[in-house]
Formats: sequence, C-alpha cells, structure tokens
Amino acid sequence: MMVPQRAKRAWVLAVVIGTLPFQTHAENADSASSANSPSATSTPSGNHAGYECALEPEAQPSSPTQWLERGLWASHCYAFQARAVAIDAVDVRTLALSHRIQDGIRQQVVQYLDGPSVSIERRSPVGRLAWTEEHSNGELPSPARWAAHLEKYYAIELEDDARVAGRDAVKLVFKPVDQWRFSHEWWLDRDTSLLLKHVLSDQQGQIIETFQITQLQSPQKYTGSVRASTPNVIPNTPWHATWLPDGFVAQPVSLAGDKGHQRVYSDGLATVSIFVEPLASEETTALQEGVQQLGVSAVAIEHTITAEGRWQLIAIGELPVATLQRIVRSITFDLLEGEVHESDDEAEQ
Repeated sequence: MMVPQRAKRAWVLAVVIGTLPFQTHAENADSASSANSPSATSTPSGNHAGYECALEPEAQPSSPTQWLERGLWASHCYAFQARAVAIDAVDVRTLALSHRIQDGIRQQVVQYLDGPSVSIERRSPVGRLAWTEEHSNGELPSPARWAAHLEKYYAIELEDDARVAGRDAVKLVFKPVDQWRFSHEWWLDRDTSLLLKHVLSDQQGQIIETFQITQLQSPQKYTGSVRASTPNVIPNTPWHATWLPDGFVAQPVSLAGDKGHQRVYSDGLATVSIFVEPLASEETTALQEGVQQLGVSAVAIEHTITAEGRWQLIAIGELPVATLQRIVRSITFDLLEGEVHESDDEAEQ
C-alpha cells in the first residue's frame, strides 16, 4: 500500500500539471457558461467522450467557472515542456515536466532534478477527467457540471492582472465553506489557460505546499480530437465510510493486484484514499495507530477487530487531520452488519 514518498509526490505533480482535476457533480448540466465553453464531443446522455482540440474557444473567459472550463480544455489540448519547483515544509524540489500528445495518446513525464534521479512516466488516452460524478457508472461528466459542483463547497473568487514565470495570468481562489477541507489558489496562464501555480493552505492560512512553473517552453495546441479512456469501475467493497464531508463522491480505482482494499473519494479538488487491510495478511505492514505526515499528505491509522479478525484502517489525503480521523472512524463493514467493532485498546481491557 505504501509508496516511496519521492515517487508518490512525483506522480501527484504529473497529474497536477498534465490533467487538472477539473471535475463534476451537479444537478444542472446545462450551465449558463456553456455557450462560451471549449468544444467537447458528448454522448446522448450528455457525458463527454473527448475534446475537440482543433476548435478554438469562442471568447475570453469572464467568470471563475468559465476559466475553470477553459483550464480543463487547455490541460487536455496543449503539449509543452516546463521547469517547475515544489516547495513544502521539509523540502524544495526542482522538476522537469513533459506533456506530449500524439494520435490522441498523452505521454506525461516528471523528472526530479535534485538528488537521486527519479523519473515517472505515464501513457494514457487523453480526454478523461480526473473526476467521476455520483451514480455515473464511470462515465465522463462535463466541465460545466464539475464547476457547478465546486461552487457548492468552495467560494470561488477571480483575480485579474496576476503574473507567474513572466507570463500574464489570472488567479482563482477556492475558499472552503466548512472546516473539513483546505483552501486552494490557482494561477492560470491568460494565453493558454494552463496551470502555472498552485498553493495549498490550511485553515489558519499557513501555506502547506506551493507548486509553480518557472519556465513554460513552447506550448503547442494539439490539432486533433482526444480520445476518452474506457471508464474504470468504482470498487464494490464489503466496507464503506459512513461519513464524508459534503460533496465527496466515490471514484473509480485501478490498481494492479488490488483485492477490494481501497476506495477513493473526491470533492473535485481534494481527494482521500481509504485502505482497509487484514492485519493477518503477510502483505499488510502493521502501522502504528494515530496520525502520520507524508509530505503534504496526512494519514490517519486505526486498528479494529471483527469476527473475521483484526483490520487496519487508513485514510490518506491532503485534508485536515480531523477530517481524516473522522472518516477512518466511520468505516463500517457491510457484511458484518450488527456486530460490534472494537478497537485494539478496548479488546485488551
């Protein structure tokens, strides 16, 4: 379950720069901003099958939601090379980023330029959002519905006249409406709408991490259509979290060798992964109960006992510790309904 920290952070950065988590879950699929949104091919149900990169967006965005939709289009439709820095409380990392598109296939590469050489590469069809909305069976949602969903859980503010890495930009500020998530700030390139900078801050306004492009090299628009990948399936596990912050929706999981031990939830900006593993398994490493810090991600760990044995419950994400602890303590085993679950401490008494 545990991934080497450097590799984990490298892949997170690859996702950030290559496919912004522009995601959706809203009742109104026909947003008023759709008239100015970038072109996308759709299925009869209204879910996206891909993006028509050859078509220019019609007008300069004027609202936060229009900039979000434009940013999604840009993250799928531009190839580029870049240099970036990622700064948190314990480290400063410099990276080389590559995002190429050929025949509708995206190649993402993140290479660390400090310390031991680490390079993360991924190839995948372009056009799939990082979010799957509730009750969608893994189908692709629309940018407008994702933006409408975010507005329910974050107050989104637009600031003009920003500048990052020598490029004119606009700034989007996401302020959560409750105490269960962090604040985000995005700077989008005014010319291409690519993400130039991302700042994650806690409830007290302290910066947790800054990711920033320092040099964006020759962004080129892909002139063809992009293909959506086959939807993954949201796992059916014998357990679930009975509490999540409002707006968090179950997401598809694709892990080789996974045996129903993981579920992923997201509100469109923040994501939490939950692992439930039998402590009796040779594949499970028993971790100390409590809270741990993995870079900018926090981890809440608890052990519980059922009739089928001892289990390790883990919630990990870039969320407040109190949120992760409440999530992990809410986990219920569906197939063992009616049984009392004891913590290790209670069992020893």
